[in-house]
Amino acid sequence: MGNKRFKMYMKMVSSSLIRRASRLVIAVLAIAIGATILSGLVTIYYDIPEQLGREFRSYGANMIILPEGDSTITRETLNSLREIIGVNRIVGLAPYRYQTVKINEQPYIIAGTDLEQAEKNSPFWYIEGSWGNSQDTSSVMVGHEIAETLGLKLGDTFRVQGVKYGEQAEASRQDLSAKDNQKRDSAWQNFSRILTVKGIVSTGGAEEGFIFADVDMLDELIGDTFRADVVECSIAANAQELSELSEKITRDIPGLMPRAVRRLTQSQDIVLGKLQALVLLVTVVVLIITMISVYTTMMAMVAERRREIALKKALGAENKLVMSELLGEGVLLGFIGGALGVFLGFEFALRVSLNVFGRAINFQAALIPVTIAVFIIITVLASIIPVRKVMDIHPAIVLKGE
Repeated sequence: MGNKRFKMYMKMVSSSLIRRASRLVIAVLAIAIGATILSGLVTIYYDIPEQLGREFRSYGANMIILPEGDSTITRETLNSLREIIGVNRIVGLAPYRYQTVKINEQPYIIAGTDLEQAEKNSPFWYIEGSWGNSQDTSSVMVGHEIAETLGLKLGDTFRVQGVKYGEQAEASRQDLSAKDNQKRDSAWQNFSRILTVKGIVSTGGAEEGFIFADVDMLDELIGDTFRADVVECSIAANAQELSELSEKITRDIPGLMPRAVRRLTQSQDIVLGKLQALVLLVTVVVLIITMISVYTTMMAMVAERRREIALKKALGAENKLVMSELLGEGVLLGFIGGALGVFLGFEFALRVSLNVFGRAINFQAALIPVTIAVFIIITVLASIIPVRKVMDIHPAIVLKGE
């Protein structure tokens, strides 16, 4: 009996909406547009932190890791760092080892690093030529200042000399005083190698005073095993997450001092907070506008059906029954508009993400039931006042034409 009554009720609701197709289309479009914007903005809201975080990575590393005391950063240390941070969150992780060399009897600093990871950390560097790689160990990048001082251009070669750790360890690791000139000069002859300029680095900063080479080549050149002086990390994370990572690294890997680049992370969080606040504000405005649109549509539908409602009440229909039918129409409108808006909203969010961030986003399946439920609730709330007008309709007065 209950099943038959429900079927009859659904038939009445759907038939009523079909008879008023023009009103139905307007109401569904209003709800669908609201649902499209809502689901799209919510998708963007949850995707903004990752997308914006990766955009901020183009401004450089947001965490610096230094060895503490006499500790050293080895390859095993780097592997442990990758495990703790998580491969999916690492944009770039570049170790740096600094060594003094001589060119034309003048001292310069050569920075050995993983050039591919350094490029990911520092995409803002202007490189005339190209970044080197681990396969081409004789090619290096030189800073703009060094290139000007030595008159170097792309493709030019130059000779570097230095001290090997295996032969003159103390001479290379200590700053020798003036009275040790003879010892220092003899130490500089321990290795000699010709390098080729593959790129010239221009940043407007201290990087223009360095020579950048593959760290394996540098280790082989000075006759020492890998030992990083600092590790620059570019991590897709906000300030709180970076703080938690710093604590975890300090706890799990003794001898390391992780330091977040606060100015960069704070700027990221400020921009992110403002964008999310803007998205929330627009979402609230859209919900209010959608509710007003549904309210006016339902008011018009009740006004149009005054005689129909009066006739139903004259035939014995109670206010409760008539009101439930009208609310059922509102629920159906909310369901159709919400379901349509979910998929249009994802397309909207996808286009925004591609145009603004240049990256695709993932479809959030959980938004389907949430969006539909939200707009069903909105249509019900917007329909309450118009539906209550049913109680003011008196059959005798309306059927008389008054």
